[in-house]
Amino acid sequence: MRIVSLVLRITPAGLADARAALSAIPGLQLQAWDAPTGKLIVTIEDGPAHSTADSILAAHKVPQVLSATLAYEYGGDEHGPPGCGPPACGPP
Repeated sequence: MRIVSLVLRITPAGLADARAALSAIPGLQLQAWDAPTGKLIVTIEDGPAHSTADSILAAHKVPQVLSATLAYEYGGDEHGPPGCGPPACGPP
């Protein structure tokens, strides 16, 4: 599982169009936005048919997006590698 959070700078006049375009990107969720400053916070989670990298690139290609800053990234496998268990891989 991979989850990232981005802070996007959007042209203030294009915020509504950007929100609509971003909502169509797989795994992307709009979390918060500030219309006067043109800042938008999104989270992206990978899925079986898409990667976080593909969704980040798609978000950055939205015409109203001026910049994208990675604010948070989590990439972990909650089950560990196959065959891994205590004691070799730590506590359960």
